[in-house]
Amino acid sequence: MIPLSLYIHIPWCEKKCPYCDFNSHLARTSVDEPAYINALLQDLDADIVSFGAAITEREIQSIFIGGGTPSLFKAESIQSLLQGVQSRLDFSHDIEITLEANPGSSEREKFSGFRQAGVNRLSIGVQSFNATHLKKLGRAHNSEEALSAARYARDAGFDNFNLDLMFGLPEQSTEQALRDVQSALDIAPTHLSCYQLTIEPNTLFHHQPPPIPSDDAIWGMQTTIQGRLAENGYHHYEVSAYAKPGHQCRHNLNYWQFGDYLGIGAGAHGKITTAENVTRNWKVKHPTSYLNRAQGGDTFGGATNVIDPAELAFEFMMNALRLSAGFDLDLLQQRTGRTLDSVRKQLDDHQQKGLIEINENQLRLSDRGQQMINEMLQDYLPD
Repeated sequence: MIPLSLYIHIPWCEKKCPYCDFNSHLARTSVDEPAYINALLQDLDADIVSFGAAITEREIQSIFIGGGTPSLFKAESIQSLLQGVQSRLDFSHDIEITLEANPGSSEREKFSGFRQAGVNRLSIGVQSFNATHLKKLGRAHNSEEALSAARYARDAGFDNFNLDLMFGLPEQSTEQALRDVQSALDIAPTHLSCYQLTIEPNTLFHHQPPPIPSDDAIWGMQTTIQGRLAENGYHHYEVSAYAKPGHQCRHNLNYWQFGDYLGIGAGAHGKITTAENVTRNWKVKHPTSYLNRAQGGDTFGGATNVIDPAELAFEFMMNALRLSAGFDLDLLQQRTGRTLDSVRKQLDDHQQKGLIEINENQLRLSDRGQQMINEMLQDYLPD
């Protein structure tokens, strides 16, 4: 049976960062948390009606509460939310429940409450430990708060947490990027996300581009960071994800292995497999519109798309090829219904060109394939 996860979007932030293109909104006034929690549960009820046994007959393996900045919400609100979800859906006995948090003092005081509410994993958005870079990134916390975040998480009972780091920052040197990584290593998180700053459309950085390092300098940062993390026992299991043994993010692994997930909240996306098809859906994006629909008893759907069966191999590969260890070839048919014969021509061609390696039914990208992944993926699209 295909694993099922739940993504919950809380869209408000204390401050909108200039590089962020996520569906996040400045909390200019106090947020009506009970109203939003009620809307989320109404949204979940609607999905249960829409998908029926396709979700009610499966256990939820993981929950990820993202944003925005979910840690702006009170611990009591998160507890009410999780209790509401559990009253509607079955949780696996070892469910992973992650909440995104900022290192700021106002949020860290809530860490114990989040743990008591049922959250068992934090993802802390540090981004950098350098005061100058934090200011350029528009972050609300300072370097001292970033350094203290893990201690507060551990004191609250979290033995599993992620730190987000960015590299390729405005005017950043390789030495500065490595100092950030070393500061993270000194904290010893179970998981690190290290990703390159990219300039996305519809962001302040896109309209007012900062002086970022050259492509060669960024590549040097990336390879040096990868080496340092490997030396310290972190397995590079996905493009930007590194984990201590046994601490890969199960929620994100489910995405990359083309598992199913419900998405509730303003702008949240979901993917559900039924006996008939694979459907992607997403919810109305703006939080005001989302809350208005809840109050009016309307549907939350922004749109629904049934994936063309001919495109399922492409969709699968676009996700699974992100994994450093690759994937078991049997997973393609399990998750898409497409047989290996349906992509045999592409696999043989890519293997002959040295873009993929297949060992004991396990497929992974070669070093050359990693550099040519975008071109490779086009081969899986229907003619």
